[in-house]
Amino acid sequence: MTREHLAEAATSIQSASDAADDDETIERLRNQSEQFSTLADADRGPDHGKLARHEHVLTEIADGESSDVASHVERALESIHAYRETLEGV
Repeated sequence: MTREHLAEAATSIQSASDAADDDETIERLRNQSEQFSTLADADRGPDHGKLARHEHVLTEIADGESSDVASHVERALESIHAYRETLEGV
């Protein structure tokens, strides 16, 4: 079962890594993209806590990056927020 919003987040994060210049940033973004790809196809979706941790990491990565990288991360965060709206709880 694919979770479309999480797959969209993975794609946006991959685009951010393609736009990044710093090797460490590229690696961190690729790691996040891979994790969201895995979450999109997992049997069970992530909970609010896991997604909040990812959001924190992505926000931290985007701070101080180029506007191109930041805009891709912002699109990913919008997709994550859209997915979170479908979850019960918090």
